[in-house]
Amino acid sequence: MKVKSEFSKYAYEYGKYNIIQQKVAVEVIQHMNTKAQYILDLGCGRGAIVEKIDWEYQHFVGVDFAQGMLDLHPKSEKIECLYGNFNDESLFQILGKYRFDYLVSASALQWAEDLESIFQKIAQMNIPFSLGIFTAGTFETLHKTAGITSPLRDKDTLEILQEKYLNAHFEVKKYSLAFESIQDIFRYIKKSGVSGSRNVLSYKQMKTLMREYPLKSLEFEVAFIYSR
Repeated sequence: MKVKSEFSKYAYEYGKYNIIQQKVAVEVIQHMNTKAQYILDLGCGRGAIVEKIDWEYQHFVGVDFAQGMLDLHPKSEKIECLYGNFNDESLFQILGKYRFDYLVSASALQWAEDLESIFQKIAQMNIPFSLGIFTAGTFETLHKTAGITSPLRDKDTLEILQEKYLNAHFEVKKYSLAFESIQDIFRYIKKSGVSGSRNVLSYKQMKTLMREYPLKSLEFEVAFIYSR
């Protein structure tokens, strides 16, 4: 899978470019309503969540499908890194053998192939959760300028899905990140992981976009879904 290989390829540089993802991780933890002891992190990356937990816990399991990210994730007697893809049914069968009292996910589930199924599985786990999911409002001006549709789900779709399965708190936050040049913007997009390393533009389209993009910033929109 290309996405997996790209996330692994840029794993060592990811820490320099994941500014917004770090903000999302902080928000996800702030929405946790208890100091959980047995924590599951779906799409853990290189450890944005676990690095920000400031209480003692018993066991933390981070799941990711990019081995390059897992290689950089903190590890200890209490931290377990599990190679797996939340799009695979077999992963949740494996997770069913663990004990968890809280589920978190930051900046990952926007790439779920079947988010409805994953929400259903989260509901079946019957534990509190805190999720941060990028929406189609991310890179909105860029997509409009290029004349393309965002590969992400819009916030209304996310709200409908979560109401159907999770019945949780739902709020949307917007962020903006400024850059010195259009070249810096596209360098960020490629290496930050926000785009999922999906190349949807031809070389000619990219050149046109770099010429016509009207901003020196990028917009981000994140839906936060967390237990009542």
